[in-house]
Amino acid sequence: MIIQPKTRGFICTTAHPEGCAKQVQRQIDYVKAQPAIKGIQNVLVIGASTGYGLASRIVSSFAGGANTIGVYFDKAAEGSRTASAGWYNSAAFEQAAEQAGVKSYSIVGDAFSDEIKAKTIDLIRTELGKIDLVVYSVASPRRTHPKTGESFASVIKPIGETYSNKTVNFHSGEVTTAVIEPATEDEIRQTIAVMGGEDWQMWIDELQQAGVLSDNATTVAYSYIGPEITHAVYREGTIGSAKNDLEATAQRLNKQLSANGGRAYVSVNKALVTQSSSAIPVVPLYISALYKVMKEKGIHEGCIEQMYRLFSDRLYGKGETAVDERGLIRVDDWEMRPEIQAEVTQLWADLSTENVYELSDLEGYRREFFQLFGFETEGVDYEADANPEVNIPNLR
Repeated sequence: MIIQPKTRGFICTTAHPEGCAKQVQRQIDYVKAQPAIKGIQNVLVIGASTGYGLASRIVSSFAGGANTIGVYFDKAAEGSRTASAGWYNSAAFEQAAEQAGVKSYSIVGDAFSDEIKAKTIDLIRTELGKIDLVVYSVASPRRTHPKTGESFASVIKPIGETYSNKTVNFHSGEVTTAVIEPATEDEIRQTIAVMGGEDWQMWIDELQQAGVLSDNATTVAYSYIGPEITHAVYREGTIGSAKNDLEATAQRLNKQLSANGGRAYVSVNKALVTQSSSAIPVVPLYISALYKVMKEKGIHEGCIEQMYRLFSDRLYGKGETAVDERGLIRVDDWEMRPEIQAEVTQLWADLSTENVYELSDLEGYRREFFQLFGFETEGVDYEADANPEVNIPNLR
């Protein structure tokens, strides 16, 4: 079938297998061109099929030579419906890993469930023995608690006061004002339940209790802080409350793991085009302005560049891992340089529908959004027939 992009708001409902495979290969090629990273052997990535999770898996295997297990919730092709982008990404990754001689396995299902945790532990025990790095990179709008059965839904809202600021429709380029009413206490509670640290804690507890976590294991989860422009809807909003819970969980896990020489971190990463970030009002416009400034300065990074720097300079660099006063790893340091933020703030004040393509890199944002789903990728003939049915080599 001929596969073209079909969008619904900030979601693309189709994905292109060849385009996704080329995007994965581009990341692999970048990593293979960098110095090798020592100290990683067996890695579990929870939320492994897109964005930072996928990049973490690629860095682990192609810079570190590590065996990996990826856990993710993606769907295969069915009838006229393509598979999800994460499915095609994972298939391409596993094919490349197989050719490189490193083990890789995939478990598809609800990472929040007891069933998937148990299945993963069995696979670790059978194929890898023990895990020395656990990457927690789950991005989901909903969660069903495995013990109570309660279902939670996250929301992207400010806390306390109504919030309004500029936003953009990145398909049309129209700049408007987003007005968002504050969250209720129950919405805050549910967002923390979905996006906070409880499930990360459950994973580490069960891996430890099963005896499949190495004594000196490292675990890392991902977060974002960002500039004052986005604080009300992000860091000081419902998502920020969840990230505060995630960071508190990291501190508890660090104490728990340090008894056996292990460690736990939250890494604060740069703002990037992801399926998650495209859903947050204001953020796509901020990222578009940020991209323009950072590209002009020659310090722009994508997911793969960020994760390679995290692994090579921080997690597995020489000496102790550098953290800030709150114990956070900061690979958003280039984004948050005062001179970068000053330029972005200046652009922000002037941004409108009439000048958005001139004052920001909105076109680059839009292109990267479609590349998440395998579209607008160089070297792919989108008018040619493509087979949407792609197998993942080591799906368990």
